[in-house]
Amino acid sequence: MARTASTFRCSECGWTTPKWVGRCGECQQWDTVRESGAEPTGGRTSATRVPAARVAVPITEVTADDAEHRPTGIAEFDRVLGGGIVPGAAILVSGEPGVGKSTLLLDVAGRVARNGERVLYVSAEESVGQVRLRAGRTGTLVDSLYIAAETDLGTVLGHIDQVHPSLVIVDSVQTVASDTIDGLAGGVAQVKEVAATLVRLAKERGLPVILVGHVTKDGTIAGPRLLEHLVDVVVQFEGDRQTALRFVRALKNRFGPTDEVGCFEMVGTGIHEVPDPSALFRSNSGTPVSGTCATIAMEGRRAIPVEIQALIVPTNAPQPRRVTNGVDSSRVAMLLAVLERRAGIPLSSADVYVSTVGGIRVTEPGADLAIALALASAARDIALPSTLAATGEISLAGDIRAVTAHQQRATEATRLGYSTVLDHSATTLAEAVRRASAPADSAKPGF
Repeated sequence: MARTASTFRCSECGWTTPKWVGRCGECQQWDTVRESGAEPTGGRTSATRVPAARVAVPITEVTADDAEHRPTGIAEFDRVLGGGIVPGAAILVSGEPGVGKSTLLLDVAGRVARNGERVLYVSAEESVGQVRLRAGRTGTLVDSLYIAAETDLGTVLGHIDQVHPSLVIVDSVQTVASDTIDGLAGGVAQVKEVAATLVRLAKERGLPVILVGHVTKDGTIAGPRLLEHLVDVVVQFEGDRQTALRFVRALKNRFGPTDEVGCFEMVGTGIHEVPDPSALFRSNSGTPVSGTCATIAMEGRRAIPVEIQALIVPTNAPQPRRVTNGVDSSRVAMLLAVLERRAGIPLSSADVYVSTVGGIRVTEPGADLAIALALASAARDIALPSTLAATGEISLAGDIRAVTAHQQRATEATRLGYSTVLDHSATTLAEAVRRASAPADSAKPGF
């Protein structure tokens, strides 16, 4: 007879261990390991079964027609998915509460339904009336869009058998439970069972399924890590509640690239795509202002112009303030040291404020040169030309390094009217400061 031994499982990620520990060895969360019962320690065997419906066939006889992308009608969302939704695909959309996941997916459901296809939207968090109100506000009232408020997995499967939809959206996977599994909805066992059942249904029927996933306090997808491995596509919906801008990123995609980014804007009538966000992150000031410099940042494969603003204020405080918004504070601190040591610009006795325009967050090293030039411009109170853009990574030695997608950034800068692009050709930060501040009129002083 096989012996049994108790196992302990993490409620956050599903990691197992033969003995109790205070901290999970996988997700590093404290007090999440619980005893999950006894499991046999002997070897397990599975009886051989003869395949009935699905028979193995030569790969050369398989056509790719059924695996082609089908556009949803939202170009920015299709861009992230690789061209659209693939039949039989399981897609996980995650994001913080209130960021707009349900609004976006309801818009997707409405656009697919307008093409004459049946769509089933299962809301496990809102009533049918609440979903109807949002649909009326966003203009997604379509006869072929079916709504069901249900939290039981078996009933959800029954709705699918009755409606025979071409697309199923479940909002959310953590609030649906199966009566065949013990535990509350959202637990590790329940999330695994619900997700595995819906993914299996998607593969068997060629029915695309979109699952909405909650996130934890640190921004990771709630539930076991197995959830991300089960699905074909993992999409992260990002945004700041203080701004209307939203980004959709593909963290995993079996049918397309994972470096695409979709740009959206939340408005009163729903969520609208922004095909060209070039004007969102630049100020509308017609005259050059000191302390500003433009850069071309890369969001996935998309080149986006971003304006960096800096303000330098002298202070007598023993510890000057360093305030950043939209940029990495540690990189700003490093650039301040490099400017003072390599370019001769004293900044240690002044309050420094650095921010981006439009609420976008820029973390890539390619924005180093633009931040440094904005700081130098603010320190000397001399405006840079409005036709200048800068891209480049700055080292501690004051050297300027080349950045990825340099040609694409330069092309986008030229399209937007930036006639001068400072990059790694300037070699050093001190040289870039001199070139950026070269006055068009010799009577005007430079840096």
